[in-house]
Amino acid sequence: MNICAHCGKEVILSGGVMRESICPHCRAYLHSCINCKFYSPGRHNDCIEPQAEFVRDKRTANFCDFFAFRKKTAQSSNIQKKRDDAR
Repeated sequence: MNICAHCGKEVILSGGVMRESICPHCRAYLHSCINCKFYSPGRHNDCIEPQAEFVRDKRTANFCDFFAFRKKTAQSSNIQKKRDDAR
């Protein structure tokens, strides 16, 4: 299941995620670091892919060649949403 990291809603993808792909619910860019399976806050460049170039803004669209949409479950997105709401 593809869950948008910005709004937490499920995104149905037809084909791959292009740089300009946006979430139909919140209109945020989908090809962003926070939607990538390699995104790991706290790691070097916040990424576990060692060859990826540095991306300054992790929430906006980028040109990373290693991007792969993070697979999440509805339960994990609900937990993250609760954490964000608490902050």
